[in-house]
Amino acid sequence: MPVVLLIVVGALAGVLATRLMRMQTDLPTAMIIGVLGAVTGGMGFRFLMTSASWVGAFVLALLGSLLLLWLWKQYQGRR
Repeated sequence: MPVVLLIVVGALAGVLATRLMRMQTDLPTAMIIGVLGAVTGGMGFRFLMTSASWVGAFVLALLGSLLLLWLWKQYQGRR
């Protein structure tokens, strides 16, 4: 998947993930989390499969974003 598409899909997934987890984050933070989730999910997807569709990449980007948000929420709770 081209890098630009991965960034766009990740940013959208991050915004959606923050809304699903009911987290109050600003837009740039949500987008960064989504892009990191997309990279994480994309690497996992490529590890499991040799070819990916944009739907699969979006689902994994969303799951990666949700995982990062959950971890971030756990870290924030310990402060």
